[in-house]
Amino acid sequence: MALPPMNSPLSRRNLLRTLGAGTLLGGLAGCGVRPAYVSPADRAATDVSATDKRLNWANWPLYIDTDDENAARRPTLQAFEKRTGISVDYVEEINDNDEFFGKISPALMNHQRTGRDLIVISDWMCARFVRLGWVQELDRSRQPNVTKYLDPLLRSPAFDPGRKFTVPWQSGITGIAYNRRRLGREIRQVSDLWASDLKGRVTLLSGLDEAFALLMQGNGVDITRWTADDFHTVCDQVEKQVGRGQIRRFTGNDYIKDLSSGDVLACQAYSGDVIQLQADDPDIRFVVPEEGAELWSESLMVPNLARHKANAERLIDYYYEPEVAAELAAWVNYVCPVPAARDVLAAAKDEETAALAEDPLIFPDKAMRERLVIARDITSEERVEFAKRWNAIAGL
Repeated sequence: MALPPMNSPLSRRNLLRTLGAGTLLGGLAGCGVRPAYVSPADRAATDVSATDKRLNWANWPLYIDTDDENAARRPTLQAFEKRTGISVDYVEEINDNDEFFGKISPALMNHQRTGRDLIVISDWMCARFVRLGWVQELDRSRQPNVTKYLDPLLRSPAFDPGRKFTVPWQSGITGIAYNRRRLGREIRQVSDLWASDLKGRVTLLSGLDEAFALLMQGNGVDITRWTADDFHTVCDQVEKQVGRGQIRRFTGNDYIKDLSSGDVLACQAYSGDVIQLQADDPDIRFVVPEEGAELWSESLMVPNLARHKANAERLIDYYYEPEVAAELAAWVNYVCPVPAARDVLAAAKDEETAALAEDPLIFPDKAMRERLVIARDITSEERVEFAKRWNAIAGL
């Protein structure tokens, strides 16, 4: 497959903010309300994939490759349609995890179809869907590429051991971004954010699910098994830093503007954003702290009663072909969940595209991979209490 030259699309995360805990989620899924739970026997509908060659796919904006001359064209998706004869109704309707939850939860809790065969949401929200029994187990016999090529680091998160219900669409790292020239030194540890020369020039992410893990890692906590005490210790520390004026503010993705302007010198940040920022300012660096950083994903799932499950499983597996994954990675610039795509990019004739194979923010090197961890998610019993405390600190 011929790979296009690397372009510089606006990152989806540059435009959209993923909130940590919405009212509806806190009141229903966050509390694990049992009447909303759907047992395995009640999740499947008659699959008409063999006779109805189509599927409906809900995704985020700016999260798939498009043609440079015609943004309405999606080369990898159109290649799938041509190869399989399956027509894909691709809808960019997910702007926020909680908002989308509110949109489809009434159907799911009432055992009704959502009208969607495939959805992409953040893993911390995927955990809620899995616990509530709102998604179907995937048939791995239809997904040999996923079985073979899925990154070992992403294969077994705490909320979905063995990835029975979810498959990563794209992945990323929550670490620290900083301006090396303006700061005049390196940042290597989470504790460096609290240095006196950064007073009032630091931002943290406002969303609970986005912020807490990295801060815990700075305390040496194993985030695969963190405790309530670990969480409250972090909150105590952040409250102290707010009180002394260290933290300028809590942000969504608008930290990008602050970092670019120089109003902020260091911040919690997403790896995919920094790739885009570095294109304009090579002095902006991204660091996986010595203590480690959180590896996260946004994943594909088939909701209950979807009528084109086999078609959806076929599409998921298509995107795990290394050549297809490479073409997608060259456009979206997130951490690729298919390490084998690296060799495809390295062989590209276009120099900019080939250079992506050496970018550790798309294909983390061995040293970085050893410091990346998937955090255990916040349980339904913990969420209301934790969100209340964190949101009070962050001013939400």
